[in-house]
This record gives sequence, structure tokens and C-alpha cells, in this order.
Amino acid sequence: MPVRILVTGGTFDKDYDEINGKLYFKDTHIKEILRLGRSRLDVKVRQIMLIDSLDMTDAERKLILKNCLDVNERQIVITHGTDTMTETARVLAEASLDKTIVLTGAMIPYRFGSSDGLFNISGALAFAQVLPTGVYIAMNGCYFHWERVFKNKKSGIFEEKE
Repeated sequence: MPVRILVTGGTFDKDYDEINGKLYFKDTHIKEILRLGRSRLDVKVRQIMLIDSLDMTDAERKLILKNCLDVNERQIVITHGTDTMTETARVLAEASLDKTIVLTGAMIPYRFGSSDGLFNISGALAFAQVLPTGVYIAMNGCYFHWERVFKNKKSGIFEEKE
């Protein structure tokens, strides 16, 4: 069974406008990342949206949930902005789906060339294949159960709650 990747945006997919110095969304980079990583995993990619997670509404979280319900795959990776990743994870967990869902993102845009996104998507794809049913967040080589993690905004990493 293939792994489904649902793209929602976040820093992962931002591009940089050199003229005005701002980040913006043009298209997802996920297919290029999989190609450059020489991935041999059977994946199906669906772009749902390309937005900053700080701008994500409850309606958009419901749309992500609907997509998780609609796809046949039982292993799902969601690319998502890191600022509200746990809020979306909560919505998905409350639905009690019989699927393994792993949310991941990046602190640095892929286009910058030094992004952690490549490592994070690789880890998320691996975790989605081996973790039991549930909702998880995968960042920096670690996975966390959705309700036992937070983003440490001072250090820029995800940490387990005590």
C-alpha cells in the first residue's frame, strides 16, 4: 500500500522573492524533494492548499481531516507549517481514524538550500510506515505523539512535554 502525502504549505513550500525580500507560495516542492532523495517508496501526492499555518482556519483543518478520511491509504504524511501543527494534529486525533498520520514541516524553506525539510520528510515517511495507528509529529529525526509535543520557539525545535 502506498503512503499518501497531503501538502498544506508551511515554511516547507515557501519561495523567496529576491526583489521584495518576502516569502511566498508558488507550488509544492515535494515531488522534486522525492526525486532528489532518490525515493523508491510508492507515494501518492495530493496538494490540498499552500498556506502559512498561522493563517490556517478551522475550516481548513476540517478540509485536511476530510482528505485523510477520503484517501484509501492508511499511512499518511502531511506537510504543514510548524506554528500550528499541533492544533491540526488535535483535530485529526479527535476523529479517531484507523490510520497512521504523521505531520511534518520545516523551519527553513526548501528553496534556501539548507532546509531541514528534506530530512524531516524522509523521517516522516519512514515513521508513517512503522508506527501504529495514531497521530504523530515528526521533526529533526524524532517522532512524538501529537499530544505530548510542543514547539520550543526559543530553540526552534520540537520537544516532548514533561
